[in-house]
Amino acid sequence: MMRGILFDLDGVFYVGERLIEGAPETLAWCAAQNIPYLFITNTTSRPPQAIVSKLAALGIHTEEGKIMSPPVAAVDYLRRHGLRKVSLYISESTRQLFTDFEIVASDAVVDAVIIGDMGEGWHYAVLNRALRQLMHVPAPQLLALGMTRYWQAPDGLRLDAGAFVAAFEYASGVKPVVLGKPAVEFFHSATARLELTANEVLMIGDDIRGDIAGAQAAGLHAVLVRTGKFRETDLQSDIRPDAVLDSIADLPAWWASRCG
Repeated sequence: MMRGILFDLDGVFYVGERLIEGAPETLAWCAAQNIPYLFITNTTSRPPQAIVSKLAALGIHTEEGKIMSPPVAAVDYLRRHGLRKVSLYISESTRQLFTDFEIVASDAVVDAVIIGDMGEGWHYAVLNRALRQLMHVPAPQLLALGMTRYWQAPDGLRLDAGAFVAAFEYASGVKPVVLGKPAVEFFHSATARLELTANEVLMIGDDIRGDIAGAQAAGLHAVLVRTGKFRETDLQSDIRPDAVLDSIADLPAWWASRCG
């Protein structure tokens, strides 16, 4: 029996600055049914408060405690493991979450190299600086804020953090610690926050690998929506969602048919 829901954001509730039709009504249904939920996102370009503000502007009202993102998980990881000197390859707006740490902007020795979304900030000199840090002996930890391959922007598909992490792992030999989807630990952290077991939670996403395969590997149920980055070729892979919906607007009816 499913009792809680993890919602992906970009591609499920909105695409770029466009709201998916029926998304606010689905969230209102979720609240009316007293179904506990979290927004679980690989977005690393915005801190939680900025995500809440963007959702509010689109007509979706929530709170920071409902947002689980890789930068928040990374801060917890650094504190838990006593890592102090870090190099950040993330958006400027997200750097504010790391003010308690010593941030190194050169290719000097650090405790951790954190890779997230830099958008247009990636260029050859920046890539090489991160590589040189990872090549120190002993090597720092490589923290990946998700392994999403690409995302759907208004102008088309764009490379996401996972592509850069894979390049650094290949070049340096340093295995990443993944702190976002599709890592099993990330999904389990989310279900623990809901105070539910994995098999009691449903993941809703538009990414056949990051959302669906990741959630299923962690023991969750998973539903794919035909919005955002969804492509019909996704259905030809070896990954089998529990269901495929046209959009998030179809969730209440599907849930009623399964859990009603």
